[in-house]
Amino acid sequence: MVIEDMIYLIHVKEMAEYVSSSLSSEVELLFVDLEQDPPKMRTLDDKSLLGMQLISIQKLFSLYFPLEGMRNDLLPPDRAEPMADSKSLSEQIGSQSSVLMDLSSCMHDTEVTVPTVNGWLLGYPIVYLFSKDHIEDAIYNLSTKFLRIYKILVSRTSAPNKGSQPEELMSFSVPYELSMRGRNEAWAETFLACLQSKWGRCKQTWSSLEMEVSECYPQAIAL
Repeated sequence: MVIEDMIYLIHVKEMAEYVSSSLSSEVELLFVDLEQDPPKMRTLDDKSLLGMQLISIQKLFSLYFPLEGMRNDLLPPDRAEPMADSKSLSEQIGSQSSVLMDLSSCMHDTEVTVPTVNGWLLGYPIVYLFSKDHIEDAIYNLSTKFLRIYKILVSRTSAPNKGSQPEELMSFSVPYELSMRGRNEAWAETFLACLQSKWGRCKQTWSSLEMEVSECYPQAIAL
């Protein structure tokens, strides 16, 4: 899946379930408003322009990734590269074939930025929020703040007597002033518990999963 300059390898069923849970508010998503200095923590306000537009993008994703399976009838001819035969998109994916989807059009005519959509798609519990008109403000407000870096580390299950070095599964940052309790923040504990629940289904591959939290001095940030 492609969105502007971002490329994603996705699990269709997991994506459908995640999009559905986002729209039903099963997944609590918090936002850091970078248009304000200092940045403020907020929930998604569907009455604000950015809130309505992000929800609109999520609804578009729910059309492409419904719980009952992907619908190739919604894919424009120039936005996908299916196999030569006429199998359905779900059959192609089920047989481990690759399909390229360009969903950049979901961003058109909105003020929502790629970092916001990217944070949501990657499942971050904290997502940076700012409009296209305030990119410079967002960069400045984030570059001048101390940050906490949250890393999720996993270790592969290895043969006996062979060690396994932790690998970074994902990482995200939160302004220090908005994460004073570090890993003990309520949202951090909920997020880790959710990941551990999923990890429990993959213990044959991953032997451990843990969260590492560190601090970062103010520095130039690219968004």
